[in-house]
Amino acid sequence: MLTFKKHHLEFDPPEALQDSIKCFWYDKRISGEDSSNFEVLPDGYAEIIFYFGSTCSVSHNGILQSLPSPFIMGLLNQPVTLNSDSMEVIAIRCFPWTVFDLLGLTSGTGKGGVYLFEHPIAKLQLALQTLIESNKIEEAIAYVQEFFVNAQSQIPAESMLFKAGTAMRKAKGIIPVTEVAAAAHATVRTLERNFKQSSGHSVKDVAGLMRFEQVRNHLWHYPYANISGLAQELGYTDQSHLSREFKRYSGTTPGVFARNAKKILNNDFVAFVQS
Repeated sequence: MLTFKKHHLEFDPPEALQDSIKCFWYDKRISGEDSSNFEVLPDGYAEIIFYFGSTCSVSHNGILQSLPSPFIMGLLNQPVTLNSDSMEVIAIRCFPWTVFDLLGLTSGTGKGGVYLFEHPIAKLQLALQTLIESNKIEEAIAYVQEFFVNAQSQIPAESMLFKAGTAMRKAKGIIPVTEVAAAAHATVRTLERNFKQSSGHSVKDVAGLMRFEQVRNHLWHYPYANISGLAQELGYTDQSHLSREFKRYSGTTPGVFARNAKKILNNDFVAFVQS
């Protein structure tokens, strides 16, 4: 969701967190490398983001709103523009059905986007800033990991959601809701209710974002790929269906995105490509 082209490090989660967190990561943006505005495209994850250095703002209806550290970048259904100069980032990339449980929060409005919240995790900011200023990146990551291991131990296991999430991850989002429910040993109605409460989104919403992410990343790496073949491979009805969904989430067509991919790669900041 939010990554830099340079200075990027990713860290696997401890075993205890692998069902809840995709990875922990660090990144750095240096003043003067790029425009202060950068676009974040939707994907299949929610991020908890700490930043250090200059202020970070989000653009909403043309108005910049300053963001605290940390903030949550929930599942997006359209691009978001952030604004910052020099900054360093420590972030936690979470599976969307686990992020609110990890923090002991409700799913809020259920519409995704940027969440501003008060939470004990904010107390990590000062210690993390000290470690970052001392260039102790791995120690900073370990400090955050310890917090989430302790948080995870306080959460009753929700096997239904974990089973549903596992099925969706294995299928990369190319799976009917009925099969997700069967994998979770739940009815569709029960699964949807619990999924909505935990992620703020329906199973179909998240599966759609997972598929969009795959299309986006494939076109990023292979901009001359056959879009019709990609639509068939990823379970879209046809190329038109893929194009509509891609434009819905990105604001542009897959063809335009592919043509611009090489030019975008020349920038020092990239706000949407993940491994």
